[in-house]
Amino acid sequence: MRRLLFLLPLLLVAALAVWIGGLLLSGRDPQALPSALIDKPLPPFTLAALPGRSDGVASTDFGGKPMLLNVFASWCVPCLAEHPVITKLGKEDGISVLAINYKDKPDDALAWLKRNGDPYVRIGADADGRAAIDLGVYGVPETFVIDTAGRIRYRHPGPLTPDIVDREIRPLLAELAK
Repeated sequence: MRRLLFLLPLLLVAALAVWIGGLLLSGRDPQALPSALIDKPLPPFTLAALPGRSDGVASTDFGGKPMLLNVFASWCVPCLAEHPVITKLGKEDGISVLAINYKDKPDDALAWLKRNGDPYVRIGADADGRAAIDLGVYGVPETFVIDTAGRIRYRHPGPLTPDIVDREIRPLLAELAK
């Protein structure tokens, strides 16, 4: 019995090592954040416009052509880092980018857009974060590719980079536009 008690911690450490080794060798990306909404329609939402803007954003605004939905906030440092990439997609590449301004003060969001540029076709104010919760947003920024039928086809948590856009977003948008 004493021998068994002596071996028990050793067996637990060995089991833990096998489990961790299995995870490391599985090839699974530990930073991947899967979305249950891929290939499903956008959840219904309607968000009012920021003050001074003519249009808010609603789930019914998507469809007919591939579009991006970007979730951002003025207080979000990574949002500022990705903003030139979003601006290039919207202004230079002609991709329709609609946005949800997440848990932000309207005056702060408007000042941020004035200072950094406004590449968005429409922006809805999600003051309580309800629409973002329904979309499964983990944090800002987060970007979704929406197909011609209004279904979520791709989700990228975190800031977009030129590499991600070139490797994942542009090819998907080209495929969806066919």
